Amino acid sequence: MKTATKWPPRPAAPVEADDLRLFHDAVADARPLPPSGRIQRQPPPPPPIPRQTFADERAALRESLAGPLSIEDRLDAGDEPNYLRPGLPRPVLRDLRRGRWIIEAEVDLHGATRDQARLYLAEFLADCLRHDRRCVRVIHGRGHGSPGKVGLLKLLVRGWLMQRTEVLAYCQTRPQDGGEGALLVLLRGRRSA
Repeated sequence: MKTATKWPPRPAAPVEADDLRLFHDAVADARPLPPSGRIQRQPPPPPPIPRQTFADERAALRESLAGPLSIEDRLDAGDEPNYLRPGLPRPVLRDLRRGRWIIEAEVDLHGATRDQARLYLAEFLADCLRHDRRCVRVIHGRGHGSPGKVGLLKLLVRGWLMQRTEVLAYCQTRPQDGGEGALLVLLRGRRSA
């Protein structure tokens, strides 16, 4: 096995006669070990360190943390509120999120009290089932008019929708359809009722 050569080479330090004599006295009765018949293997070298991969990952992480997220980035990342009924395939939610369904009806719950909003939503969903409307928009608002600017109606509507058996999936609408102030809801068909 070769050893690494250092550059520039250093001259060997002179060995004193007394040191050499002491060394020879210390190893005078040493004998070589008998051959064992075994092969002495060198341990495998450590795996290479992918420094460039680590650097690229750190740069991507820094970039993703530094840059502001647009609503499209949040929607694609699944950062928005969404629901998918258990047992349905994920592409159903993805297609709903990407706007592949045509919005057939909408209800606006702005200004309604909690009880009024729940009643309006129940009547609206029943009417949509009767007329076989599958994709609807529920506008709940962003909560700017609420005390403390907390969108209470927004949270309530999500919970109510998850409790309804006719709701297959919902997601936040795209910016042009209402953004954070509305949900896109996919309902089951009349024939599957």
